[in-house]
Amino acid sequence: VDPRALGELLPDWKALGAPLNQAVTGDDVLFLSETASSRTPDWLVPRNFHNDGCYVVSLSDVVKWLAQQAEGLGVEIFPGFAAAEVLYDEQGRVRGVATGNMGLGKDGEPTDHFQLGMELLGKYTVFAEGARGHLGRQLLARYKLTEGRDAQTFAIGIKELWEIPAEKAQPGKVVHTAGWPMEGDTFGGGFLYHLADNKVTLGFVIGLDYDNPYLNPFEEMQRWKTHPAIRAHIEGGKRIGYGARAINNGTPQALPRTVFPGGCLVGCDAGYLNAARIKGSHAALKTGMLAAEAIAAALDAGRAQDELTAYPEAFEKSWLFDELQQTRNFKLWFKRGKTTGQLMTGIEQWLLPKLGVASPPWTLHNHKRDHEALRPAAEFRPIAYPKPDGKLTFDRLSSVFISNTNHEENQPAHLTLKSDAVPVQVNLAKYAGPE
Repeated sequence: VDPRALGELLPDWKALGAPLNQAVTGDDVLFLSETASSRTPDWLVPRNFHNDGCYVVSLSDVVKWLAQQAEGLGVEIFPGFAAAEVLYDEQGRVRGVATGNMGLGKDGEPTDHFQLGMELLGKYTVFAEGARGHLGRQLLARYKLTEGRDAQTFAIGIKELWEIPAEKAQPGKVVHTAGWPMEGDTFGGGFLYHLADNKVTLGFVIGLDYDNPYLNPFEEMQRWKTHPAIRAHIEGGKRIGYGARAINNGTPQALPRTVFPGGCLVGCDAGYLNAARIKGSHAALKTGMLAAEAIAAALDAGRAQDELTAYPEAFEKSWLFDELQQTRNFKLWFKRGKTTGQLMTGIEQWLLPKLGVASPPWTLHNHKRDHEALRPAAEFRPIAYPKPDGKLTFDRLSSVFISNTNHEENQPAHLTLKSDAVPVQVNLAKYAGPE
């Protein structure tokens, strides 16, 4: 975690007991071949790729702590109640959200435990759902917030938590990898962080604009762990946690308009993650602060449910804007091949800053959505992934089992198909079932 935004929000966060206890103590950037690795010398690693001053944390612990700070100031938090619907007034302005009805059966009908959702109304509503938030997507469409912008792209991040032998622990050690097992122009890379208490969190991020329908992000992550440079950190340990989530991988060119009558988008609901640094929590905090300041000024002026234009204006004057601008071409260069990506990233992020050029004088663009990159299965050979050994590599079932994902047997499905025919007639027949 980069604590810059936290330091602006709560300058005395250390005295308040924020769970940022393990500072980064070592930082490796590795390029992997199938059996070997090469470490990039520190002096060749671009400055914004360094993790000096950052902390290795449990983000869930940090979020819980922030919630306690907010509640201490009188903020009401409703855990377990997800927003299910955006509420609008007669003029089409956002006036709040409604939480979902609870106690529904598989058929969508009320059970004996039915509880009607609540309406939560406000003069302004801030949407912070994370990447591809279901309400955020509705707002993007309703207010045409993406018009004139590049296509937003996404990745899937798959992560595991391990408990390792004490002799292997290196608290504060940070490792990022590029190269194997990704091939060609497939965007992806790995991360491995040593926490305190003999814990390691590691994972792999793969851009969802890959072209080979046989590529399996889960299996690629399992394969990545078998590399000697990764295996050495966790072999002999025990996997104790698993999770996966969508990640924004776009650029400032893909950021939508973030304000509309009655509300705004912040954090990954808009797409503020820095793909080059694989960091987004500092951006979520900063954009949340900028939105809050714009709302406070609007309320002081007696306004309500209009567009908070001061929020995007403040963003464009912030350090976060400068940070994202500096790395705006990162993913797009790698989509042109590893060699091009490495060369141009070196020029933009290492050479130009040394010459006093803070931001590249050119900008790449992308107007192709992720799914449009997928090519028919007939153009590829199936990938033969090795069977899991149950010690270092695992199957999906055992992974989901330890993910703390729980559902009632009789609850409605949380995913709905737009068409029952597409999965069989298109996805399976043409693309070999990439789901």
